[in-house]
This record gives sequence, structure tokens and C-alpha cells, in this order.
Amino acid sequence: MITKVQKWGNSQGLRLSKELLSDVEIDVGDAVEVAVQNGTLVVTPVRRIRGGIELEQLVREIPADYEPSEVDWGPSTGKEVW
Repeated sequence: MITKVQKWGNSQGLRLSKELLSDVEIDVGDAVEVAVQNGTLVVTPVRRIRGGIELEQLVREIPADYEPSEVDWGPSTGKEVW
């Protein structure tokens, strides 16, 4: 795809086709990382984890002496079977 760098207000930007963005699974409003590698501009989608934290990171933060226990959520309110 050939496109032009265009002026938008006080910034410059590139227009990218919907098909091109779809190919790399980027949607309007998604965060991307822009870097220069060996003189080439590289745009990479930022894959965010829901809540911003990976499960592995959360598990690492569990204290070594943590003892899991049951929690009483109260009586059933529907047709749950326990």
C-alpha cells in the first residue's frame, strides 16, 4: 500500500486502509507502538491484557504463606444446586 504523510492540525499522520488494519487486527482507537528499526518505521499493535495485568503477574504477587479458604456467599437465590 502506498500512502502519503499528511498534515493534521499541528501533527502529521498516515491514512491506513480498513483492510490493512484488519490484516494486523488493529481497530480505530487501539494503541500501537511506533518505532524505527534499521531506518524503517514499524507500527506494532499493543496487545493489552484485560485489566492491564497478566495472570502470571497476579499469581507472582500471591504471598507464599497464603492459605485459601471457602467463602459463604449466602443462600441460593435461584435454581443453583450445591
